[in-house]
Amino acid sequence: MPPNDTTAPLFPNPPAVSVLLPTPVVGPYDYLVPEGLDLAPGDYVHVPLGKRDMIGVVWGPATGDVDTAKLRPVDGAVDAPPMPEQIRSFVDWVASYTLSTPGAVLRMATRSPDALEPPRPVVMFRRGAPPDDLRMTPARQRVLSVLEDGPALSAGDLAREAGVSAGVIKGLAEAGALERMEVPPPPPFEMPDLSRAGPELSADQAQAARTLCEKVAASAFSVTLIDGVTGSGKTEVYFEAIAAALEAGRQVLVLLPEIALTPQWLERFSARFGVAPAVWHSDLSQVQRRITWRAVASGNARIVVGARSALFLPLAELGLIVIDEEHEPAFKQEDGVPYHGRDMAIVRARLAAAPVLLASATPSLETRVNVSRERFDSIPLPERFGVAVMPTITAIDMRTANLTANRFISDELVTALRTTIEAGEQSMLFLNRRGYAPLTLCRTCGHRIECPSCAAWLTEHRFRKRLQCHHCGYEVPAPSICPSCENVDTLVACGPGVERIAEEVAGLLPEARIGIMTSDTMRGPESAAQFVKSVESGALDILIGTQMVAKGHHFPNLTLVGIVDADLGLAGGDLRAGERTYQILQQVSGRAGRAERPGRVLIQTFQPEHPVMQALVSGDEARFFELETEARQAGEWPPFGRLAAIVVSSRDPHVARDLAQALARCAPSSPGIRVLGPAPAPLSLLRGQHRHRLLLKASRDVSVQPVLRDWLNQIKVPASARVRVDIDPYSFL
Repeated sequence: MPPNDTTAPLFPNPPAVSVLLPTPVVGPYDYLVPEGLDLAPGDYVHVPLGKRDMIGVVWGPATGDVDTAKLRPVDGAVDAPPMPEQIRSFVDWVASYTLSTPGAVLRMATRSPDALEPPRPVVMFRRGAPPDDLRMTPARQRVLSVLEDGPALSAGDLAREAGVSAGVIKGLAEAGALERMEVPPPPPFEMPDLSRAGPELSADQAQAARTLCEKVAASAFSVTLIDGVTGSGKTEVYFEAIAAALEAGRQVLVLLPEIALTPQWLERFSARFGVAPAVWHSDLSQVQRRITWRAVASGNARIVVGARSALFLPLAELGLIVIDEEHEPAFKQEDGVPYHGRDMAIVRARLAAAPVLLASATPSLETRVNVSRERFDSIPLPERFGVAVMPTITAIDMRTANLTANRFISDELVTALRTTIEAGEQSMLFLNRRGYAPLTLCRTCGHRIECPSCAAWLTEHRFRKRLQCHHCGYEVPAPSICPSCENVDTLVACGPGVERIAEEVAGLLPEARIGIMTSDTMRGPESAAQFVKSVESGALDILIGTQMVAKGHHFPNLTLVGIVDADLGLAGGDLRAGERTYQILQQVSGRAGRAERPGRVLIQTFQPEHPVMQALVSGDEARFFELETEARQAGEWPPFGRLAAIVVSSRDPHVARDLAQALARCAPSSPGIRVLGPAPAPLSLLRGQHRHRLLLKASRDVSVQPVLRDWLNQIKVPASARVRVDIDPYSFL
């Protein structure tokens, strides 16, 4: 267990301390410290709150806001490693930046309260002195023989070694022939084997690795972008930096945007270091979360790979943070406390005086601008590793494809799929739309089946025979009768999802072995790992999927990528629509030809003249981002300006509208600040809440948090409504 922070002031029997609780409270509460209880900042304590007993964290001296005579005492300390000072500072920083309550942020750092309890000891048995009247059977004799000269064993191991049932062990223990002993559980994670040699690196990779290792050795804050094309070996390069950090006795955090990326990453890590790292994501069981959290807090877990929530783990000896696929929108948390995992990871690293590595084949515009301003360093890897070369990319003009109403795959793409199968190679079809069809329409009365709680159509999932809302999860059986006109068999599916594409491919290429990879079919890392193995083993000819297939995966025999609807992400008013579309199409294109066989990409588009399509086909990424930068700069949009979204919501549409208008009437008006709205949100009804949006747009030099605090303090929010602030919004729905 690491000691309390030596720099923090101790409170040996002080009259009171402030304790922050993992609830949406504005700040810590004061509590008395009982005589004989020594507390320090970061200690976990049991305290009363109303009629409840809660676990909080000692945040510092008492605030003095409440008279000492009125304070309730701390119930007791928790036997757990204290929360490191870095994490406490991080909680305060995130709360201040996002305008969230510190308690709401603390809750993200204490998601596993049962992990604070001491680990249960392991019960072992060793040979005792058998009583004289013990009836000895062959089974009992085998148990005692196993323990004759051997170490103590658990009941399960002992039964297995002796070839007996658990009842035999229990009987011997009750008779006194076995001595029961409790020992601490073994470390749940093994130390990575740093003596194992990694793969031979190319000259560019080796130089990049040396530079990164120097950053780690400096033990100072820095941010470095590994800007490598798909297949350039970025992971193997930053593995060298991980090895250097572990060699220096520091802990490492690796953030991945998708759980589906974890299995292949874990395999590569295990191949490099001989052991698996600690893993942290939402699909872990409570037992796994407890074990992992405790191992991180005690320093036993030296490397953690996880989703953005892993930022709040108590890594006391943090020496390196790696953010893989740093451009991914999945790093932005929309619900609860809204924050961007990449940006907060940089803050976390600054507090720990540790380097940050950003890895991407398509870096975000924000990162590119920081590189150009020399705030971030950059290491280019412009070539694929080994003999692999970048795929050729061709646009198919769908305006001249002459497809029938029920066809979505062009003849050119069908021919390419057939040729690829005949060559014994694999193909991937990409469409960023789950389910069978995004809309179910009555061809008699025109009724569209909508979600009762959201301003969205229900998506048909034909394999499950259900209609589902992808925003709130509401679903119903697929009807055969129109709910409006009650006509039978008049409901038709409009538009394609991946299931419909799979159906079309099966009809056109009946010999093809097809698999679908979406968040609907991959229910967690285990199923994702099994699916990936089936592709790697050659059990599938054609992989069809959404954005889950677009990044991170390495399929050596995959040589053809077909993008079914390249224009899909360009619709709407999202200021990052062009950038995001380019990134995801470039990423999915990068799945082709990653080994010896060359790859090709066919992009189906109705806008072949669009700058995104032109950049993909020509390979002129620099020109595309130059145009994107000029457009953002001209409008003072991020990263050349600041944005903050204010979303007003209520189950009563009139309350939501009136509150939004009241906010607009007292909106700040000063140089460098402009407020847009209010207006109904594009998703004006979400999970039963009616929503209106306002957008504060400010110059880059404006600190928007004080402006927002002063603005929002002028309005009293009714109990039936909610005002949510999102600093640096990524979603405009």
